[in-house]
Amino acid sequence: MTSTPPPAPGLTRFNTSPDGAALAALRQVCASPAWGEALLARRPYATEDELLAAGDTVTARLTDAELTAALAGHPPIGRPEEGDPASAREQRGMAGAPAPLKAEMTELNLAYQERFGHVFLICATGATAEELRDALRTRLGHTPEREREIARAELGRINRLRLTRLMAGEPAPASVSTHVLDTSTGRPATGVAVTLAARADAGWTVLGGSVTDPDGRCKDLPVPDPGTTEVRLTFATGPYLDRGERAGAERDAPAPRESGAPFFPEVTVTFTVAPGEHHHVPLLLNPFGYSVYRGS
Repeated sequence: MTSTPPPAPGLTRFNTSPDGAALAALRQVCASPAWGEALLARRPYATEDELLAAGDTVTARLTDAELTAALAGHPPIGRPEEGDPASAREQRGMAGAPAPLKAEMTELNLAYQERFGHVFLICATGATAEELRDALRTRLGHTPEREREIARAELGRINRLRLTRLMAGEPAPASVSTHVLDTSTGRPATGVAVTLAARADAGWTVLGGSVTDPDGRCKDLPVPDPGTTEVRLTFATGPYLDRGERAGAERDAPAPRESGAPFFPEVTVTFTVAPGEHHHVPLLLNPFGYSVYRGS
């Protein structure tokens, strides 16, 4: 007689969690309230495969309005929101993309939303920036009906991956953003390249980077792998401080140095991160000093 193996610990926790806690976990997987409530109503699940199959079934049966709610929970490719480590982690392929490709993705995303009325959704895990761009170009040529069904299928793939991580009990990854303010002018520092690295057993690993936008913000930094406890931000301040007239600077703002060489060619900040938390670490910069702090 063959005995049925006991459920995995993650599935047991999900099956026995209070309704409110279980529903909150499901909302991190899919933004559609109807999707989460339908899965919650089917508890308990004997196996992880049973849960995944139920997720597929519910996704396939979402009404048009429910599908719209689910799609609305996903940010555009290349523009994950602060405090959304799941999307940023899935879109990691965009983190190191060159500026022209990122700009093209922004234009394509806008064209897609104008044509179809919802965000371009794709299971981006493991895809490169070029692959994501090419997929977006292709799907712009679809009919709205065809594209709606593709978006539903992609939603199902994303939901499966997120449910699998939930059942595996993976710690939620931390997320990081920054904001650079030029305190000598009282304005955002635009165009500062920022690189994010994570400490591993073998040392520091560069995960990717970004460039501060017109508000001085980096919202699309890569997400460290779950379990990462220390990260490092490196700000390429030299090119910014070395500009003859920094963007937005007053004509009488202090020059970096008489020699023309910036006093701070680079600023490096190392800090600890906690799983599942968002860490906003702004840099206050001037030609002869800087400070950092944990923001919100």
